[in-house]
Amino acid sequence: MFDRFITQKMQQALRSTPAVVLLGPRQIGKTTLALSLARPDGMYLDLASPEDRSKLSNVEQYLRAQQDRLVVLDEVQRLPTLFEPLRGLIDHARRNPHGGRKTGLYLLLGSASLDLIQHSSETLAGRVAFMELSGLHRLEVPPSLWDDLWLRGGFPESLTADTLADSVRWRRDFTRTYLERDVAQFAPRIAAEMLRRFWTMLAHLQASTVNVAQLARNLGVDTRTAGGYLDLLTDLLLVRRLGPWHSDQGKRLVKSPKIYIRDSGLLHSLLGITDMDSLLSHPVVGASWEGHVVESLLAVAPSDVTPSFYRSSAGAEIDLLLTWPNGEHWAIEVKRSTTPKVERGFYSACDDIQPVKKWVIYPGAEAYPLHDGVEAMPLHIAMKELADRRGS
Repeated sequence: MFDRFITQKMQQALRSTPAVVLLGPRQIGKTTLALSLARPDGMYLDLASPEDRSKLSNVEQYLRAQQDRLVVLDEVQRLPTLFEPLRGLIDHARRNPHGGRKTGLYLLLGSASLDLIQHSSETLAGRVAFMELSGLHRLEVPPSLWDDLWLRGGFPESLTADTLADSVRWRRDFTRTYLERDVAQFAPRIAAEMLRRFWTMLAHLQASTVNVAQLARNLGVDTRTAGGYLDLLTDLLLVRRLGPWHSDQGKRLVKSPKIYIRDSGLLHSLLGITDMDSLLSHPVVGASWEGHVVESLLAVAPSDVTPSFYRSSAGAEIDLLLTWPNGEHWAIEVKRSTTPKVERGFYSACDDIQPVKKWVIYPGAEAYPLHDGVEAMPLHIAMKELADRRGS
């Protein structure tokens, strides 16, 4: 079992908030983490289980009897009517004149973002903290697994499979199961094969700006339908839309978002890439590394940091721009080369943005200065610096 980076933050949230919602795709490790937090006397209910759902036929009566311990409710999107009685139970615990437990009452686990967040944020406003569990990353696994982490992705069962063939098989089965069973729960009218084709198209566009109209034409559907597919994969936390940075500088900036398959292992599976040799010789290698870097950095970045990218019509470009609440910018370029060279467009973009940090993330082991305040940074060192800023 790996020590998850988010554990301490979740413990803090449970000490200060009545309920915590932990979001992440299936099989990412939410249940394992939740059970470790619930020990020794917590209760776990899996709402995908008819037996556990039946225990909640009278939600308030059942859960009121458990208010002296943490209750973990898994797959909460399967029982959306749960949030209203939870609000009443939380408020009752707060008003209890005899004291008793008022924080760390409920840990809710969900496999989708938008619908779940909208419903629970409206019902549990001021009573809940939201967090997202990403795949395993470099601060959670030993350096000996870093190459496998990029190739196989961050799903624990894929990363720790006994053989590469077993990992490939797990990811193929995961994709098929998601499309045939799990997606039907959220979008029952979408054909699994159509969504598979769309998902694969996005894999070929890794780290590119997306033209939904063009995707729709290629898929043979209307633009609204293609946009709905993209929304669904984004809400299931399988795809990231990285928005463009906007300013009032009067410059002509790209307005379309960049698209990433969030897990590099799923990206490689969708593209038929099975081993490191085929990855390193594939045209997507640079885009795959960029996506891996972006997801790794955002997994440890503070929640109040806004990620975006910068691209102007004149060719100025920053792969990842992190904007802090005080308006401070960190500009990050991603290079697969072990001898990274910064292109003119990055310097031009930095002249526009005036970032306080300028990094080029590369697959090396040491950090060193380049030119004009730009630093070549190994991914794990950049992640540690972001994590330290998060904890300060």
